[in-house]
Amino acid sequence: MSVLATAQPILSLREVHRSFGLDHALRGVDLDVQRGEVLAIMGPSGSGKSTLLHILAGVLTPDAGTASFDGHVISGLREAERAALRLRSFGFVFQFGQLLPDLTAVDNVALPLLLAGVPRREAVTRATEYLQRLSLAEHAAKLPAELSGGQAQRVAIARALVTEPEVVFADEPTGSLDSFAAEQVMTMLMQASRATGATVVLVTHDPRVAAYADREIIVRDGRISGLDQRA
Repeated sequence: MSVLATAQPILSLREVHRSFGLDHALRGVDLDVQRGEVLAIMGPSGSGKSTLLHILAGVLTPDAGTASFDGHVISGLREAERAALRLRSFGFVFQFGQLLPDLTAVDNVALPLLLAGVPRREAVTRATEYLQRLSLAEHAAKLPAELSGGQAQRVAIARALVTEPEVVFADEPTGSLDSFAAEQVMTMLMQASRATGATVVLVTHDPRVAAYADREIIVRDGRISGLDQRA
Protein backbone atom coordinates (compact mmCIF):
# COMPACT_ATOMS: atom_id res chain seq x y z
CA MET A 1 0.00 0.00 0.00
CA SER A 2 1.37 3.39 -1.00
CA VAL A 3 -0.27 5.29 1.86
CA LEU A 4 1.93 6.16 4.80
CA ALA A 5 0.40 4.72 7.95
CA THR A 6 1.99 7.54 9.98
CA ALA A 7 0.01 10.24 8.13
CA GLN A 8 -3.11 11.73 9.69
CA PRO A 9 -6.03 9.50 8.69
CA ILE A 10 -8.59 11.07 6.41
CA LEU A 11 -11.40 9.24 8.25
CA SER A 12 -11.42 8.21 11.88
CA LEU A 13 -13.87 6.66 14.35
CA ARG A 14 -13.34 6.53 18.10
CA GLU A 15 -15.47 4.40 20.46
CA VAL A 16 -18.47 4.66 18.14
CA HIS A 17 -21.76 3.17 19.28
CA ARG A 18 -24.98 3.19 17.27
CA SER A 19 -28.30 1.48 18.00
CA PHE A 20 -31.64 1.26 16.24
CA GLY A 21 -34.11 0.62 19.02
CA LEU A 22 -32.89 -2.52 20.78
CA ASP A 23 -30.59 -3.45 17.91
CA HIS A 24 -26.96 -2.53 18.71
CA ALA A 25 -25.54 -2.00 15.23
CA LEU A 26 -22.09 -0.78 16.36
CA ARG A 27 -20.44 -1.44 19.70
CA GLY A 28 -17.42 0.74 20.47
CA VAL A 29 -15.77 0.78 17.05
CA ASP A 30 -12.35 2.36 16.47
CA LEU A 31 -11.14 2.75 12.88
CA ASP A 32 -8.67 4.84 10.88
CA VAL A 33 -8.72 5.12 7.08
CA GLN A 34 -5.63 6.60 5.44
CA ARG A 35 -5.71 9.12 2.61
CA GLY A 36 -5.67 7.36 -0.78
CA GLU A 37 -6.43 3.96 0.73
CA VAL A 38 -8.98 1.51 -0.66
CA LEU A 39 -10.68 -0.14 2.33
CA ALA A 40 -13.12 -3.04 2.04
CA ILE A 41 -15.62 -3.59 4.84
CA MET A 42 -16.91 -7.17 4.95
CA GLY A 43 -19.22 -9.11 7.21
CA PRO A 44 -22.49 -11.06 7.29
CA SER A 45 -25.86 -9.41 6.78
CA GLY A 46 -26.87 -7.37 9.81
CA SER A 47 -23.32 -7.17 11.15
CA GLY A 48 -23.23 -3.35 11.08
CA LYS A 49 -21.05 -2.79 8.02
CA SER A 50 -23.45 -0.42 6.21
CA THR A 51 -24.05 1.49 9.45
CA LEU A 52 -20.28 1.83 9.78
CA LEU A 53 -20.04 3.25 6.25
CA HIS A 54 -22.92 5.67 6.85
CA ILE A 55 -21.31 7.04 10.02
CA LEU A 56 -17.96 7.46 8.27
CA ALA A 57 -19.82 9.39 5.55
CA GLY A 58 -21.77 11.59 7.93
CA VAL A 59 -25.11 10.18 6.79
CA LEU A 60 -25.73 8.88 10.32
CA THR A 61 -24.38 10.17 13.63
CA PRO A 62 -23.20 7.91 16.46
CA ASP A 63 -25.08 7.61 19.73
CA ALA A 64 -21.69 7.83 21.45
CA GLY A 65 -18.13 8.35 20.27
CA THR A 66 -16.82 10.53 17.44
CA ALA A 67 -16.47 10.42 13.67
CA SER A 68 -13.83 12.65 12.07
CA PHE A 69 -12.92 13.70 8.54
CA ASP A 70 -9.50 15.18 7.79
CA GLY A 71 -8.87 15.82 11.48
CA HIS A 72 -12.20 17.54 12.15
CA VAL A 73 -15.03 15.97 14.15
CA ILE A 74 -18.09 15.77 11.90
CA SER A 75 -20.41 13.73 14.11
CA GLY A 76 -21.41 16.85 16.05
CA LEU A 77 -22.29 18.91 12.97
CA ARG A 78 -25.87 19.79 12.12
CA GLU A 79 -27.49 17.84 9.29
CA ALA A 80 -27.26 20.79 6.90
CA GLU A 81 -23.53 21.07 7.59
CA ARG A 82 -23.00 17.34 7.08
CA ALA A 83 -25.03 17.47 3.85
CA ALA A 84 -22.82 20.29 2.57
CA LEU A 85 -19.73 18.27 3.49
CA ARG A 86 -21.05 15.22 1.63
CA LEU A 87 -21.78 17.28 -1.47
CA ARG A 88 -18.38 18.96 -1.38
CA SER A 89 -16.01 16.17 -0.33
CA PHE A 90 -17.71 12.77 -0.72
CA GLY A 91 -19.02 10.68 -3.60
CA PHE A 92 -21.44 7.76 -3.32
CA VAL A 93 -22.09 4.58 -5.31
CA PHE A 94 -24.99 2.35 -4.23
CA GLN A 95 -26.00 -1.22 -5.06
CA PHE A 96 -28.72 -0.23 -7.53
CA GLY A 97 -27.09 2.97 -8.78
CA GLN A 98 -30.02 5.17 -7.73
CA LEU A 99 -29.92 7.15 -10.95
CA LEU A 100 -32.82 9.54 -11.49
CA PRO A 101 -35.02 7.76 -14.06
CA ASP A 102 -36.17 10.88 -15.91
CA LEU A 103 -32.66 12.27 -16.47
CA THR A 104 -30.24 11.19 -19.17
CA ALA A 105 -26.91 9.65 -18.24
CA VAL A 106 -25.06 12.92 -18.74
CA ASP A 107 -27.60 14.87 -16.70
CA ASN A 108 -27.39 12.30 -13.89
CA VAL A 109 -23.62 12.75 -13.80
CA ALA A 110 -23.87 16.54 -13.97
CA LEU A 111 -26.38 16.73 -11.12
CA PRO A 112 -23.92 16.96 -8.18
CA LEU A 113 -22.09 19.78 -9.96
CA LEU A 114 -25.33 21.66 -10.57
CA LEU A 115 -26.30 21.24 -6.91
CA ALA A 116 -22.90 22.69 -5.99
CA GLY A 117 -23.60 25.77 -8.11
CA VAL A 118 -21.50 24.95 -11.17
CA PRO A 119 -22.94 26.58 -14.34
CA ARG A 120 -24.84 24.10 -16.49
CA ARG A 121 -22.56 24.30 -19.54
CA GLU A 122 -19.47 23.57 -17.44
CA ALA A 123 -21.28 20.84 -15.51
CA VAL A 124 -22.34 19.05 -18.70
CA THR A 125 -18.84 19.36 -20.16
CA ARG A 126 -17.27 17.81 -17.06
CA ALA A 127 -19.95 15.12 -16.92
CA THR A 128 -19.29 14.24 -20.56
CA GLU A 129 -15.57 13.94 -19.85
CA TYR A 130 -16.23 11.47 -17.03
CA LEU A 131 -18.57 9.41 -19.18
CA GLN A 132 -15.78 9.22 -21.76
CA ARG A 133 -13.32 8.05 -19.11
CA LEU A 134 -15.69 5.23 -18.22
CA SER A 135 -16.29 4.24 -21.88
CA LEU A 136 -19.86 5.56 -21.83
CA ALA A 137 -19.71 8.47 -24.28
CA GLU A 138 -22.13 6.82 -26.72
CA HIS A 139 -24.69 6.37 -23.92
CA ALA A 140 -24.71 9.99 -22.70
CA ALA A 141 -28.21 10.77 -24.03
CA LYS A 142 -29.82 7.55 -22.80
CA LEU A 143 -32.18 7.26 -19.87
CA PRO A 144 -31.29 4.79 -17.08
CA ALA A 145 -33.95 2.33 -18.32
CA GLU A 146 -32.10 2.12 -21.63
CA LEU A 147 -28.81 1.08 -19.98
CA SER A 148 -27.63 -2.35 -18.88
CA GLY A 149 -26.98 -2.91 -15.18
CA GLY A 150 -23.24 -2.57 -15.64
CA GLN A 151 -23.59 0.58 -17.73
CA ALA A 152 -25.88 2.14 -15.13
CA GLN A 153 -23.36 1.39 -12.38
CA ARG A 154 -20.59 2.99 -14.43
CA VAL A 155 -22.79 6.08 -14.81
CA ALA A 156 -23.20 6.04 -11.02
CA ILE A 157 -19.40 5.87 -10.64
CA ALA A 158 -19.02 8.84 -13.02
CA ARG A 159 -21.56 10.76 -10.93
CA ALA A 160 -19.68 9.88 -7.72
CA LEU A 161 -16.33 11.03 -9.13
CA VAL A 162 -17.30 14.07 -11.23
CA THR A 163 -16.90 16.45 -8.28
CA GLU A 164 -13.43 14.94 -7.66
CA PRO A 165 -14.30 14.03 -4.06
CA GLU A 166 -11.71 13.20 -1.44
CA VAL A 167 -13.59 10.01 -0.46
CA VAL A 168 -15.82 7.67 -2.45
CA PHE A 169 -18.20 5.48 -0.45
CA ALA A 170 -19.45 2.39 -2.30
CA ASP A 171 -22.15 0.24 -0.67
CA GLU A 172 -22.38 -3.17 -2.42
CA PRO A 173 -21.68 -1.53 -5.81
CA THR A 174 -21.68 -4.88 -7.65
CA GLY A 175 -24.40 -6.62 -5.66
CA SER A 176 -26.94 -6.48 -8.51
CA LEU A 177 -24.52 -7.41 -11.31
CA ASP A 178 -23.30 -10.62 -12.90
CA SER A 179 -19.63 -11.52 -12.46
CA PHE A 180 -18.47 -10.05 -15.79
CA ALA A 181 -20.23 -6.71 -15.25
CA ALA A 182 -19.01 -6.65 -11.63
CA GLU A 183 -15.41 -7.03 -12.77
CA GLN A 184 -15.82 -4.22 -15.30
CA VAL A 185 -17.39 -1.93 -12.71
CA MET A 186 -14.72 -2.59 -10.09
CA THR A 187 -11.86 -2.18 -12.56
CA MET A 188 -13.20 1.17 -13.70
CA LEU A 189 -13.97 2.32 -10.15
CA MET A 190 -10.39 1.56 -9.13
CA GLN A 191 -8.86 3.17 -12.22
CA ALA A 192 -10.96 6.32 -11.92
CA SER A 193 -10.45 6.74 -8.16
CA ARG A 194 -6.70 6.13 -8.43
CA ALA A 195 -6.50 8.77 -11.16
CA THR A 196 -7.96 11.40 -8.83
CA GLY A 197 -6.28 10.14 -5.65
CA ALA A 198 -9.62 9.51 -3.95
CA THR A 199 -9.89 7.34 -0.87
CA VAL A 200 -12.41 4.51 -1.35
CA VAL A 201 -14.47 2.86 1.39
CA LEU A 202 -16.21 -0.20 0.01
CA VAL A 203 -18.87 -2.37 1.65
CA THR A 204 -19.15 -5.82 0.10
CA HIS A 205 -19.99 -9.42 0.89
CA ASP A 206 -18.03 -10.66 -2.12
CA PRO A 207 -14.35 -11.68 -1.56
CA ARG A 208 -13.66 -11.09 -5.27
CA VAL A 209 -14.68 -7.45 -4.86
CA ALA A 210 -12.77 -7.08 -1.58
CA ALA A 211 -9.64 -8.31 -3.36
CA TYR A 212 -9.45 -4.94 -5.16
CA ALA A 213 -8.82 -3.20 -1.82
CA ASP A 214 -5.54 -2.38 -0.11
CA ARG A 215 -6.98 -3.58 3.19
CA GLU A 216 -10.11 -5.28 4.45
CA ILE A 217 -11.82 -5.38 7.81
CA ILE A 218 -14.50 -7.77 8.99
CA VAL A 219 -17.45 -6.55 11.04
CA ARG A 220 -19.32 -9.03 13.24
CA ASP A 221 -22.01 -8.19 15.79
CA GLY A 222 -21.18 -4.49 15.63
CA ARG A 223 -17.45 -4.89 16.22
CA ILE A 224 -14.40 -5.10 13.99
CA SER A 225 -13.35 -8.69 14.50
CA GLY A 226 -10.52 -8.97 12.02
CA LEU A 227 -8.43 -7.06 9.52
CA ASP A 228 -6.05 -7.80 6.72
CA GLN A 229 -3.51 -5.47 5.14
CA ARG A 230 -2.12 -6.55 1.80
CA ALA A 231 1.40 -5.86 0.65
